[in-house]
Amino acid sequence: MYEAYIIDAVRSPVGKRNGSLSTTHAVDLAAHALRAVVQRSGVGAEHVEDVLMGCVTQVGEQGWNVGRMAVLAAGFPVEVGGVTVNRMCGSSLQTTNSAAHAIMSGQADLVIAAGVESMSRAPMMSDGGQVPDSITGPYDIVMQGLSAELIAQEWGITREQQDTFALQSQERAIAAREAGHFDAEIAPIDVTDPDGNTSSFAADETPRASTADKLASLKPAFLPEEQGTVTAGNASQICDGSAAVLLASAEAVERHGLTPRAKVVSTAIAGVDPTKMLHGNPEAVRLALARASLSLDDMGLIEINEAFASVVLQAMHDLELGGRTADVNPNGGGISLGHPLGASGARILATMLSELDRRDARHGVATMCIGFGQAIATVVERV
Repeated sequence: MYEAYIIDAVRSPVGKRNGSLSTTHAVDLAAHALRAVVQRSGVGAEHVEDVLMGCVTQVGEQGWNVGRMAVLAAGFPVEVGGVTVNRMCGSSLQTTNSAAHAIMSGQADLVIAAGVESMSRAPMMSDGGQVPDSITGPYDIVMQGLSAELIAQEWGITREQQDTFALQSQERAIAAREAGHFDAEIAPIDVTDPDGNTSSFAADETPRASTADKLASLKPAFLPEEQGTVTAGNASQICDGSAAVLLASAEAVERHGLTPRAKVVSTAIAGVDPTKMLHGNPEAVRLALARASLSLDDMGLIEINEAFASVVLQAMHDLELGGRTADVNPNGGGISLGHPLGASGARILATMLSELDRRDARHGVATMCIGFGQAIATVVERV
């Protein structure tokens, strides 16, 4: 098996729903990340063999194979391929894993794994239809917010615990933004407002100052007030963004004079009950670590996508991470930075690589829950 190196990972700043990125076509948003990752690496786009683009809501301008469209919009040679991948929230972590698999098996040398989601322009769930009886018969299919409530109930996670975690996420993201922790991973993008004025958008606009009292005042979003614990404040934000990861074989590294930042050590997918659906992170992490002959003690950093606060708290409980809160999402996550569905996996990798550098840590693991009962994980080693 060959080694798959991560040369770089970059992302757009995250725009809030109907915010700074809402006037940018999804194809152009995706193309921006593709151009940025090759420019920063110094490799010519003509050497890229394929682009794997994660995108969840593949309708409207995110349809018609947005991955291929983004390759063309980025000005890459027509010989560079492009495909669009949907593993729901884990889509661009999946494209990273798939690119690594192609390199590890010797079938590719230089691949971009990317993701995009313009949730302002392609509304979430607008790609879905009637779920057939063959699924609703054996399984109780509910909204993900209700799944987050089911997790809170089964694991005994209180509203106060979820709000406390959400406040911590906001505080960490604001502190990280002010300290410049995201600067190296963000590629500023020119945006045009509805009045036709163009400006450079360079910092996440999603983190927002909050308080425990304000979070506590929010009404539950999915259950009656006396029963519900999941609110808009302790769930991930709807937003817009793109991200890209350049992966290369050892041969491509030498041939193009590239400097790797990390390598992909192992990957995993876990399938779980599709009703609770969001509780598979621990199993995916365990599988990925076992394949790497590593343990959580070897991980200097653990990134768990903040789809909902209850999801992260459940994963931390099952993985026994209560004593390592400083190593879990130290720069915030989906609650504070936002969760642009198809782009979040690559965004998390970009943030994790930056934090591994700051900590001079060797290993990190990223994991994400996925709708209809899946989870995905990726273990990387800094080089």
